[in-house]
Amino acid sequence: MNKLTGSTFALDQYIGMKVKQARQEAGLKIADVAQLSEISQGMVSKIENAQVATSLETLQRLCGAIGLTLSQLFQEYDKPDSNAHFTKSGQGLEVVGRGTKKGHKYHLLAYQRGGKRNVEPFLITMDDLAEVFPTFAHPGEEFIYLVEGKLLYQHGKSEYVMEAGDSLVFDGNIPHGPLKLLEVPIKLISVIHYNE
Repeated sequence: MNKLTGSTFALDQYIGMKVKQARQEAGLKIADVAQLSEISQGMVSKIENAQVATSLETLQRLCGAIGLTLSQLFQEYDKPDSNAHFTKSGQGLEVVGRGTKKGHKYHLLAYQRGGKRNVEPFLITMDDLAEVFPTFAHPGEEFIYLVEGKLLYQHGKSEYVMEAGDSLVFDGNIPHGPLKLLEVPIKLISVIHYNE
Protein backbone atom coordinates (compact mmCIF):
# COMPACT_ATOMS: atom_id res chain seq x y z
CA MET A 1 0.00 0.00 0.00
CA ASN A 2 1.30 3.42 -0.93
CA LYS A 3 0.32 6.99 -0.34
CA LEU A 4 -1.14 9.44 -2.80
CA THR A 5 -2.70 12.74 -1.79
CA GLY A 6 -3.29 11.56 1.75
CA SER A 7 -5.14 8.34 0.86
CA THR A 8 -3.83 4.79 0.63
CA PHE A 9 -3.90 3.03 -2.74
CA ALA A 10 -2.71 -0.35 -4.00
CA LEU A 11 -0.78 -0.18 -7.28
CA ASP A 12 -3.74 -1.35 -9.41
CA GLN A 13 -6.02 1.25 -7.77
CA TYR A 14 -3.44 3.95 -8.36
CA ILE A 15 -3.02 3.01 -12.04
CA GLY A 16 -6.79 2.88 -12.56
CA MET A 17 -7.32 6.27 -10.94
CA LYS A 18 -4.50 7.95 -12.92
CA VAL A 19 -5.58 6.42 -16.26
CA LYS A 20 -9.20 7.46 -15.75
CA GLN A 21 -8.20 10.96 -14.66
CA ALA A 22 -5.93 11.43 -17.71
CA ARG A 23 -8.61 10.04 -20.07
CA GLN A 24 -11.24 12.41 -18.69
CA GLU A 25 -8.85 15.39 -18.85
CA ALA A 26 -8.17 14.53 -22.51
CA GLY A 27 -11.94 14.51 -23.15
CA LEU A 28 -11.91 10.88 -24.31
CA LYS A 29 -14.51 8.16 -23.80
CA ILE A 30 -13.57 4.56 -23.00
CA ALA A 31 -14.56 3.62 -26.58
CA ASP A 32 -12.15 6.25 -27.97
CA VAL A 33 -9.27 4.94 -25.85
CA ALA A 34 -10.08 1.35 -26.79
CA GLN A 35 -9.94 2.19 -30.50
CA LEU A 36 -6.71 4.23 -30.23
CA SER A 37 -4.91 1.66 -28.06
CA GLU A 38 -6.36 -1.46 -29.71
CA ILE A 39 -7.40 -2.72 -26.28
CA SER A 40 -11.00 -3.86 -25.73
CA GLN A 41 -13.43 -1.47 -23.99
CA GLY A 42 -14.00 -4.10 -21.32
CA MET A 43 -10.25 -4.30 -20.57
CA VAL A 44 -9.90 -0.48 -20.43
CA SER A 45 -12.84 -0.36 -18.01
CA LYS A 46 -11.37 -3.14 -15.86
CA ILE A 47 -7.99 -1.35 -15.69
CA GLU A 48 -9.67 1.92 -14.67
CA ASN A 49 -11.68 0.14 -11.97
CA ALA A 50 -8.68 -1.83 -10.64
CA GLN A 51 -10.30 -5.15 -11.51
CA VAL A 52 -7.35 -6.56 -13.41
CA ALA A 53 -3.55 -6.43 -13.36
CA THR A 54 -2.06 -5.65 -16.73
CA SER A 55 1.26 -5.93 -18.54
CA LEU A 56 3.61 -3.00 -19.11
CA GLU A 57 3.06 -3.33 -22.85
CA THR A 58 -0.71 -2.92 -22.43
CA LEU A 59 -0.15 0.01 -20.04
CA GLN A 60 2.18 1.65 -22.55
CA ARG A 61 -0.41 1.36 -25.35
CA LEU A 62 -3.12 2.66 -23.01
CA CYS A 63 -0.98 5.60 -21.87
CA GLY A 64 -0.08 6.43 -25.49
CA ALA A 65 -3.77 6.62 -26.37
CA ILE A 66 -4.51 9.12 -23.59
CA GLY A 67 -1.36 11.22 -24.05
CA LEU A 68 0.46 10.06 -20.93
CA THR A 69 3.97 8.60 -20.66
CA LEU A 70 4.73 5.71 -18.30
CA SER A 71 6.99 8.01 -16.25
CA GLN A 72 4.12 10.51 -15.89
CA LEU A 73 1.80 7.67 -14.88
CA PHE A 74 4.08 6.62 -12.01
CA GLN A 75 5.52 9.98 -10.93
CA GLU A 76 3.16 10.34 -7.95
CA TYR A 77 3.26 6.69 -6.90
CA ASP A 78 5.16 5.82 -3.73
CA LYS A 79 6.13 9.46 -3.15
CA PRO A 80 7.11 9.77 0.52
CA ASP A 81 5.02 11.89 2.85
CA SER A 82 6.52 15.22 3.79
CA ASN A 83 7.85 15.56 7.31
CA ALA A 84 8.51 19.27 6.82
CA HIS A 85 7.62 21.64 9.64
CA PHE A 86 5.70 24.70 8.34
CA THR A 87 5.43 27.77 10.56
CA LYS A 88 3.07 30.57 9.56
CA SER A 89 4.31 34.14 9.95
CA GLY A 90 4.07 35.25 13.58
CA GLN A 91 3.28 31.71 14.80
CA GLY A 92 6.73 30.53 15.95
CA LEU A 93 7.00 29.22 19.49
CA GLU A 94 8.19 32.10 21.69
CA VAL A 95 11.17 30.99 23.74
CA VAL A 96 11.25 32.53 27.21
CA GLY A 97 14.52 32.98 29.06
CA ARG A 98 16.80 32.83 26.03
CA GLY A 99 19.13 35.83 26.08
CA THR A 100 17.72 38.92 27.72
CA LYS A 101 14.08 39.81 28.30
CA LYS A 102 13.97 43.56 27.66
CA GLY A 103 13.36 44.42 24.00
CA HIS A 104 14.08 40.90 22.71
CA LYS A 105 11.85 38.19 21.26
CA TYR A 106 13.06 34.76 20.22
CA HIS A 107 10.65 32.69 18.12
CA LEU A 108 11.64 29.09 17.50
CA LEU A 109 10.50 28.40 13.93
CA ALA A 110 10.65 24.59 14.09
CA TYR A 111 10.79 22.11 16.91
CA GLN A 112 10.57 18.37 17.31
CA ARG A 113 9.26 16.33 20.17
CA GLY A 114 11.55 13.59 21.30
CA GLY A 115 14.50 12.30 19.35
CA LYS A 116 17.66 14.18 18.60
CA ARG A 117 17.53 17.72 17.25
CA ASN A 118 19.93 18.69 14.49
CA VAL A 119 18.78 22.21 13.65
CA GLU A 120 17.20 25.08 15.60
CA PRO A 121 15.95 28.00 13.48
CA PHE A 122 14.98 31.26 15.25
CA LEU A 123 13.50 34.59 14.25
CA ILE A 124 14.97 37.14 16.66
CA THR A 125 13.54 40.64 16.99
CA MET A 126 15.20 43.41 18.99
CA ASP A 127 14.00 46.98 19.43
CA ASP A 128 15.75 48.46 22.46
CA LEU A 129 18.69 50.76 21.67
CA ALA A 130 19.89 51.06 25.30
CA GLU A 131 20.12 47.33 26.11
CA VAL A 132 23.36 45.70 27.26
CA PHE A 133 23.68 42.36 25.47
CA PRO A 134 25.02 39.09 26.84
CA THR A 135 27.28 36.81 24.80
CA PHE A 136 26.30 33.26 23.91
CA ALA A 137 28.27 30.06 23.48
CA HIS A 138 26.77 26.71 22.46
CA PRO A 139 27.73 23.56 20.58
CA GLY A 140 27.47 23.41 16.81
CA GLU A 141 27.61 25.88 13.97
CA GLU A 142 25.39 28.96 13.62
CA PHE A 143 24.20 30.87 10.57
CA ILE A 144 22.69 34.33 11.02
CA TYR A 145 21.00 36.47 8.37
CA LEU A 146 19.95 40.06 9.03
CA VAL A 147 16.52 40.67 7.54
CA GLU A 148 15.98 44.22 8.82
CA GLY A 149 17.94 46.91 10.67
CA LYS A 150 21.65 47.39 11.34
CA LEU A 151 23.81 46.11 14.20
CA LEU A 152 27.34 45.47 15.38
CA TYR A 153 27.84 41.74 15.93
CA GLN A 154 30.76 40.11 17.74
CA HIS A 155 32.23 36.65 17.28
CA GLY A 156 35.31 36.03 19.41
CA LYS A 157 37.62 39.01 18.89
CA SER A 158 36.06 39.98 15.54
CA GLU A 159 33.32 42.58 15.08
CA TYR A 160 30.99 42.84 12.09
CA VAL A 161 28.74 45.74 11.07
CA MET A 162 25.73 43.92 9.67
CA GLU A 163 23.06 45.48 7.45
CA ALA A 164 19.90 43.97 5.93
CA GLY A 165 20.93 41.12 3.62
CA ASP A 166 24.24 40.39 5.38
CA SER A 167 24.94 36.93 6.80
CA LEU A 168 27.52 35.29 9.03
CA VAL A 169 28.41 31.63 9.68
CA PHE A 170 30.49 30.73 12.72
CA ASP A 171 31.46 28.19 15.38
CA GLY A 172 28.89 28.44 18.19
CA ASN A 173 31.42 27.41 20.86
CA ILE A 174 33.19 30.77 20.50
CA PRO A 175 31.42 33.55 22.47
CA HIS A 176 29.21 35.65 20.18
CA GLY A 177 26.27 38.02 20.13
CA PRO A 178 25.13 41.56 19.27
CA LEU A 179 27.28 44.36 20.70
CA LYS A 180 25.19 47.34 19.62
CA LEU A 181 21.96 47.95 17.73
CA LEU A 182 22.62 50.69 15.18
CA GLU A 183 19.19 50.83 13.48
CA VAL A 184 16.04 49.32 14.97
CA PRO A 185 13.91 47.32 14.71
CA ILE A 186 16.24 44.38 14.16
CA LYS A 187 14.95 41.17 12.56
CA LEU A 188 17.51 38.40 12.48
CA ILE A 189 17.23 34.78 11.32
CA SER A 190 19.47 32.46 13.33
CA VAL A 191 19.93 28.77 12.44
CA ILE A 192 21.97 26.59 14.78
CA HIS A 193 23.19 23.27 13.41
CA TYR A 194 24.30 20.79 16.05
CA ASN A 195 27.25 18.64 15.05
CA GLU A 196 26.98 14.85 15.20
